[in-house]
Order: sequence, then C-alpha cells, then structure tokens
Amino acid sequence: MMYSDTSKVLTIGVVAIMGMISGSAVVALLTKSFRWETFRNPEDTANHLIGGALMGFGGVTALGCTVGQGLSGLSTLALSSFIALPGFIFGAYLALRYLQYRLAPNPCS
Repeated sequence: MMYSDTSKVLTIGVVAIMGMISGSAVVALLTKSFRWETFRNPEDTANHLIGGALMGFGGVTALGCTVGQGLSGLSTLALSSFIALPGFIFGAYLALRYLQYRLAPNPCS
C-alpha cells in the first residue's frame, strides 16, 4: 500500500493492516498459540501458486474480482458482470472437479 501511495503518508488503511498483523502476532505469542504453517508437499504449493496466478489473471481480465463483478456489478446490471460471473462459476467448477479427481482412490490399483 505504501509503494503505490505517491504521498507516502500513513493512511488509515496502511495503519489498519500493520495493526492487524502486529496485533495478531502479539496475541498469538502471549497465548502461546503461535505456530508456523506450511503446505503439505511441493504439489500442494504448486497448486496454490497456479490457482493464485489464475485468480489474478481472471481478476485483471474481468476488470474486477468476484466480489466486484459478482455482487456490485450484477446489482448495477453491468454487462461485463453477466459475462464474468459465469466464467467465475465455471472456473470454480473445474477446480473442484480437478481436486475431486486428485483425491479419488485410483480404480486401477
């Protein structure tokens, strides 16, 4: 947030993000509930990276994210939202089918 802000002023958005991160870290350390978490294996890491890249590409291509296009855009009857929302739904369907395929037991064994 600070990088894109040309005035280099600490706004409420920047301070809120820093406060959320530091506040949650303090609470986790004080309650001794802090723990490092990571992905299960390299394939899981690759799935998350590819999914994140596809979400970023879709958000830029659709000129907005699922909230912007799906909720705000549809409520204003924006034509782009009627095109983008089925794409979001179809992409989620394909991703869930892929995960279902990966988690299904192998019928050949």
